Amino acid sequence: MLLASLSLFWGLNWPGMKIILSEVSVWWFRALCLIAGGSILIILSALSGNRCRLQRGELGQIVLCGSFAILGWMVFSAYGVAQMPAGRASIIAFTMPLWATLAAAYVLGEPITPSKLTGLLLGLAGLAVLIGPDLVVLQRAPIGAVFMLLAAISWAIGTILVKHIDWQLATLSNIAWQLLVSAVPVTIIALIVEPFPQLSTLSPRAMLACVYIIVFPMSFCQWAYFKTVGLLPASIAAIGTLAIPIIGVYSSYLILDEQVGVYDIVALLLVLSALVMVLLIPAWQRSRKLLVD
Repeated sequence: MLLASLSLFWGLNWPGMKIILSEVSVWWFRALCLIAGGSILIILSALSGNRCRLQRGELGQIVLCGSFAILGWMVFSAYGVAQMPAGRASIIAFTMPLWATLAAAYVLGEPITPSKLTGLLLGLAGLAVLIGPDLVVLQRAPIGAVFMLLAAISWAIGTILVKHIDWQLATLSNIAWQLLVSAVPVTIIALIVEPFPQLSTLSPRAMLACVYIIVFPMSFCQWAYFKTVGLLPASIAAIGTLAIPIIGVYSSYLILDEQVGVYDIVALLLVLSALVMVLLIPAWQRSRKLLVD
């Protein structure tokens, strides 16, 4: 259920980002998102009775993980999506499971099982089908493609680091602090390089997109993703996000009139097959084994 909600809310995030970035600069957009998202989560964590105060050594862990999982991902992806179609940007971003699976095998010792490998290859094949017709677009916007690839690698490293560390903090407090700590350098850079945005002049569409991104992708989805990383092997949690770019592509078609064709349908079938291989078949096999035992 967490992965399903992530697919929906993070998929809709991509056209939302495209809308807001047409009216707000990258650094201030990310600064506002980080501050608002972190504040919401720390309040919710405190109300839930979790420990919010950091103990000795935890700040360094928060800074390390947040630098990759939050800061690197958000800055690189914001610049990338500002320079290319939102749906296609999400496709490059979600090569993340490839890097996460390889890193999890090396760092965490997670085995690359046949079903996991098959699912990963099917998912990447789906992304390749989607990105194929857009090679001309990528050639026109190579910097955007590079930024999105850096975002994917940064997110993968952050996922492995979060899984690798033995956290004593509740997930809500952990992610809240990662967001708030990441907000510090982003806000400082925004103050130096960009004027403060005139929020009162935002269009109703941009304001709605901003509220949506803060409440769902920045608050709920950040918690839900790292909660999933804690519940599942890091590689499985990463591969489970492969449906997000599909929703990103189709929602960009509905909201931004970005085109969808036969390649998108083939890609959807491949990605759904990947999710069945990685999530549903192993779950069915475990259930069957329990019944036999």
